[in-house]
Amino acid sequence: MNYLAHLFLAENTPKSRLGNFLGDFVKGKLERSYDLYNREIIKGISTHRQVDCFTDRHEIYLQSKRRIIADQGRFSGISIDIFYDHFLAKNWLSFSQEKLESFADNFYKILNRNQDLLPHKLKNFFPKMVAENWLVSYRTIEGIRVTCGRLAKRIKRKNRLLTAHKELQQNYSELESDFLTFFPQLIGYVETNRHIF
Repeated sequence: MNYLAHLFLAENTPKSRLGNFLGDFVKGKLERSYDLYNREIIKGISTHRQVDCFTDRHEIYLQSKRRIIADQGRFSGISIDIFYDHFLAKNWLSFSQEKLESFADNFYKILNRNQDLLPHKLKNFFPKMVAENWLVSYRTIEGIRVTCGRLAKRIKRKNRLLTAHKELQQNYSELESDFLTFFPQLIGYVETNRHIF
């Protein structure tokens, strides 16, 4: 799962959203972060990690990866994470009563109010994320193309993420079907297990 899905799966509080977002930036044992973040943020980071574990082992997600692995190889998982955010953004109102634009804007405000808690790497790209409205941009193929291109430049190893959007287009209906079957199961998993994360 990518940024949008993790934010959606968070509890509806600023600290939970922040923690679920920080899961991509806080590495290592959570005990090391107890002095940096409050309990609710730590729980959000933990939820992020559990979502990733559930997703990475799920047969439907693995099926999605197989659809593009010939082209994307070891980066097929990264591509599917981004593609699933596209399908979440596209089908947003099937899962949420709040408009995507409002949801995104509220989260950008959370980031802005908590800049002192952001890791250095995140502080650097946060202004660009807001200016380019990344979360809403996932709704379009062009937004996915730009997202994959941005990521391709950040990864030092040779990759084909610059052309990943073509794999999305070529496998569009199958990947969307995968997502629409998988995501409700992921929501159910999180809701059932939230109390133990």
